[in-house]
Amino acid sequence: MSKSAFKPGNMLYPLPAVMVSCQYKDGADPECKNPALQGKPNIITVAWAGTVCTNPPMLSISVRPERYSYHMIEQSGEFVVNLTTEALVLATDYCGVRSGRDVDKFKEMHLTPLPSREVFVPGIAESPVNIECRVRKILPLGSHNLILADVVAVTIDYAYMDESGKFHLNDTGLVTYSHGEYFLLGKKLGSFGYSVAKKTAKPAGKSANQGKKGIASSGRTTNRGKKSAKITNKKGNATRR
Repeated sequence: MSKSAFKPGNMLYPLPAVMVSCQYKDGADPECKNPALQGKPNIITVAWAGTVCTNPPMLSISVRPERYSYHMIEQSGEFVVNLTTEALVLATDYCGVRSGRDVDKFKEMHLTPLPSREVFVPGIAESPVNIECRVRKILPLGSHNLILADVVAVTIDYAYMDESGKFHLNDTGLVTYSHGEYFLLGKKLGSFGYSVAKKTAKPAGKSANQGKKGIASSGRTTNRGKKSAKITNKKGNATRR
């Protein structure tokens, strides 16, 4: 196996590409020079985001202090993490390369502000999951500041709930970011714990009816392999461009 040394850097990929919505709490925006954008919510695309604690539920995002949205989050102490999908990938990229100082990203990407339940900052209605966050601590690290936040509410798209109450998040078309490129989640390789799960298959034995024509062996159901729960999968969330 041939390997080569590479410069130290951030090579931890893939990562979730999320759109973080934010807004000044009092409506005043000292950095905004455009009256039409004054007081409007903004969206920043963040690839450096992650789960940090289960109980209490917490997550983190890392943002450069010079970014326009950073001061909104710092001043208000609240933000919403919106998961991204294939239908939102164009908006995800746009919100990462254009500044809220110049454009209304909700308007330009035809995104719908979604009223939140526990924070004043709106989420993005077209996202399948909206995670409402309240800042707990900001840690200056260098090029980026790490923002630790408590998750205070979560909203999901009910279209991906099945009849048993299970939320099929992986059917929403989630997008990841890896080394400068966006990818759609691909083939499922296994479920958590499958590597140590006990095998329940029993050795095949001869049936008393084996070989008799027209008689089924072992009582196999004709619905084998079919899903027992019906999912109403909404694929119509495509960004209107």
